Amino acid sequence: MAQSRAARLAPVVNMAESAERTAAQRLGHFQGQVRLAESKLGDLERFRAEYQQQWIDRGSHGVSGQWLMNYQHFLNQLETAVGQQRQSLAWHQNNLNKARETWQQAYARVEGLRKLVQRYIDEARQLEDKREQKLLDELSQRLPRQDQY
Repeated sequence: MAQSRAARLAPVVNMAESAERTAAQRLGHFQGQVRLAESKLGDLERFRAEYQQQWIDRGSHGVSGQWLMNYQHFLNQLETAVGQQRQSLAWHQNNLNKARETWQQAYARVEGLRKLVQRYIDEARQLEDKREQKLLDELSQRLPRQDQY
């Protein structure tokens, strides 16, 4: 009986394993998205630092008002881009956290089902062992005893 319970759970376990695999793939996708967003943010921040270094280098030699206005305008645009990339990174990190949570729940479900199936299998094995032992006991009682003579 317990063995059949384990067999009946097989489709449920398969579905849970499929859901866990899908969740793991989504987790991997979002990990890649976070790495990409981090890389882009790093690139923007390095570019901004280099651009600011240009101000230091050129500013020490004197610059025109037009160059300063262009510099300031571009630096503002760069700051906006950095801010937007930080928001993008935060959004991707949020998605990653949700995906991680979903995967952890799916994984826990699969593990719980596997343990339940194993328990059913163990119970079936124990019942079968008891039946065999009972049968052997009955057979041994039916056999004539040799030590009676």
